[in-house]
Amino acid sequence: MTFTVAIIGRPNVGKSTLFNRLVGRKEAIVHDFPGVTRDRKERKASLLGLDFRVIDTAGLEEADPESLAGRMSAMTLGSLSQADVVLFLFDARAGVTPMDEHFADVLRKQPTPVVVVANKCEGRAAEAGMMEAYGFGLGEPVGISAEHGTGMGDLLEALLPYARAHAAERGETLFGEEPETPVLTAEEQAALDDESLGADEDPSLPAVRTEEDVTKPLRLAIVGRPNTGKSTFVNALIGQERLLTGPEAGVTRDAISVDWTYKDRAIELVDTAGLRRKARIQESLERLSVGDTLHAVRMAEVVILMIDANMVMDKQDLTIARLVIEEGRALVIAVNKWDAAEDRAASLQRLNDRLEASLPQVRGIPTVTLSAIRGQGLDKVMDAVLKVHRIWNTRVSTSALNRWLEHTLTRHPPPLSKSKRRIKLRYMTQPKARPPTFAVSCSRPEDLPEAYVRYLVNGLREDFGLAGVPIRMHFRKPKNPYVD
Repeated sequence: MTFTVAIIGRPNVGKSTLFNRLVGRKEAIVHDFPGVTRDRKERKASLLGLDFRVIDTAGLEEADPESLAGRMSAMTLGSLSQADVVLFLFDARAGVTPMDEHFADVLRKQPTPVVVVANKCEGRAAEAGMMEAYGFGLGEPVGISAEHGTGMGDLLEALLPYARAHAAERGETLFGEEPETPVLTAEEQAALDDESLGADEDPSLPAVRTEEDVTKPLRLAIVGRPNTGKSTFVNALIGQERLLTGPEAGVTRDAISVDWTYKDRAIELVDTAGLRRKARIQESLERLSVGDTLHAVRMAEVVILMIDANMVMDKQDLTIARLVIEEGRALVIAVNKWDAAEDRAASLQRLNDRLEASLPQVRGIPTVTLSAIRGQGLDKVMDAVLKVHRIWNTRVSTSALNRWLEHTLTRHPPPLSKSKRRIKLRYMTQPKARPPTFAVSCSRPEDLPEAYVRYLVNGLREDFGLAGVPIRMHFRKPKNPYVD
């Protein structure tokens, strides 16, 4: 198991800032408002050559165990068992507070070793706070500035003894070299280049195949309006209370990634913050959460749109679905809270009507009913995800496409252009999959009616089994060699 470091402290001491510094990019949302982080966020990190896994946690607060703050603190303390060492972060400029002292007492009773880290140590204003930190009884504090990147060498020295002990237990080297990237031969590189261009005339290959890479984790994002059960769904899948849940709307703020395996298939689950209508988003913190969610959609391969069984496919749900389709991602619609549905037949009828009327460009989007809190229908959702992911990776051979184009044109040729001249579709290929993207050589692409484009897309979807995924069509005018 990878050497793991957890960052713990009260709210607004700079835990997420240090997390981003160690990860090397802005993974966690940072804001002046205290208590921004609510869920545990894990990522690979590196500190001056030392590679490890870092955990960003919610701020520790004294609160009722049933309250949101109490549940956040309980989840933070629960992450101690997964860490090899804990960074107990406090604000050196503000000095040691009674809350810091209280949680230092809690950490002293834990078996996990603790390193005290004094953040915001730029300038002399932090000197008094550094001296006060010796009173924790947890050893010598390490002074850093997470925002400015100072003190990282001292932090590395504090972590090295624990990292060496962890490596020695497993017979590993601490600063092992990365394996060299294999060099492709000229033939392998040529084959790779040809495949990227869609030139696959090898007769041994099937006309329709999938290019799914099962060696890499399938990136699966769960999106939807607030309080539709996204975090509950992830917890039910992995079988543990990994994500913070509750009756309050908008509990999740960061996009939280969880590694998981389903039927021997590695999957990276990404839980996201709820998306509300743009007019209702006024706070800067919520805008950051929405931006994090949109980034998760762009990075995903398959997106599950979680909707409430009693509020099926309202305007905001359709907006989210259109966003996913425009990004070219495979979409699965999961109707949650099915056990509490007031009228199941009416809900399904409304869902089908809204999809047919508002999303005609993507026919056959898989829809599954479930109850995340009861653990019902989870396998049906994941089977639909795996199936639509295979379709999303579909590659159709050039020869099969041109035979299909010839047959389609014979059956229903394109109409005349505005100048009463024929529109010729000469040649067709698939430059790439993910999503299936097709290029057609067309004499007058600007005059081709939208209705005929839909006719071609629907024909491709029906004849090559591309139901439920976005299809992109590009029409290119061939270059005239005698134009000059």
